Amino acid sequence: MDALTQLQRRLAHLEAGEAIRALKHRYLRACDDKDPLAMRACFVPEGAHIHYDRIGSFNSGEALAQCFAELGCRPSLLEMHFAGHADIVVEDAGLARGTWDLAYLGLDQLAGISTFLTGRYADEYALVDGVWLIRSTVFTTRVLTQGSVPVGSWGGSLGASSGAVTERVMSSRGASRG
Repeated sequence: MDALTQLQRRLAHLEAGEAIRALKHRYLRACDDKDPLAMRACFVPEGAHIHYDRIGSFNSGEALAQCFAELGCRPSLLEMHFAGHADIVVEDAGLARGTWDLAYLGLDQLAGISTFLTGRYADEYALVDGVWLIRSTVFTTRVLTQGSVPVGSWGGSLGASSGAVTERVMSSRGASRG
C-alpha cells in the first residue's frame, strides 16, 4: 500500500470515528429530548440487536422507540445522559465497534424519585448508504441509585429547576454565592 493510499485510509477512519461520535450524541440527545423518531433514525433499518440491561431486549430500533415512547416520553420525567470515554475502532468494509461510559440522571417529578445510573455501552456500527448507524448496542449497568425528592420541588422544566436545586444544595451546605 503506497503512502497516499495509507493516508486516505487513515483519514477515512478518522472521519468515520467523528461520524460515529455524532451519531451517539444524536441518540443521547433524542433520549433527553423525548424524541422517539430521532432515536429510531439512529439504528439500522433492519436486524438491530438492542439489549438495555434492566429495560430489556429489542430486535429493532422501531421496537425500542415504541418502548421509549410509552415509558420515557413523559413531561414529568427530566433526563440527562452523559456519555464519554469513547473507544471507537473502525474496521474496513463499513463496520465499527465502540464502547462508551454513561452517567445518567433522571428526575421523576410526579413520583418524586431521582435516579443516578452509570454503566457501559458496547456498540457495533454499520455504514448504510453512506451513513453510520447503530447495528447492535448492549448496555450494562454498573451503579444504580434511587432516592426520593419532594414532589414539585424542581419547577416546570429542567432549565427552570436547576437554579432552585443548586440554591437548596448550596444553602444546605452554608455556601455563599459570589
